[in-house]
Amino acid sequence: MSAIRAIVTDIEGTTSSISFVKDVLFPYARERLPAFVVTHADKPEVRHWLHEAAREAGLVSASEQEMIELLIGWIDSDRKSTALKALQGMIWQDGYRDSAFRAHIYADAARCLQKWAAMGKTLYVYSSGS
Repeated sequence: MSAIRAIVTDIEGTTSSISFVKDVLFPYARERLPAFVVTHADKPEVRHWLHEAAREAGLVSASEQEMIELLIGWIDSDRKSTALKALQGMIWQDGYRDSAFRAHIYADAARCLQKWAAMGKTLYVYSSGS
């Protein structure tokens, strides 16, 4: 049997709590999505993902307000959409940068990750993006 060269982990419930995502990240993105769209819709990356969301919804054209309502609806129904996840990720990035919240990692997970990295293992995270 060959030696282990890489470790793949999940985030929710493995390296950190499910409640952080459910109770902190999702509500944060939902609350800030309207202002984020209005403020950043002219940026190429945001415009791209808004276009992708509209395409996914079968919309030929949509106003910012219609897109906001669509995306909030998707958040509320826990829709798995790459476009939505990309936009949420940008909002979360802003939140981390602005210190609106701080992620945690379980102490035992941190120890294991540090140990594996010191052993030269390649570390990966698999996430559905939910």
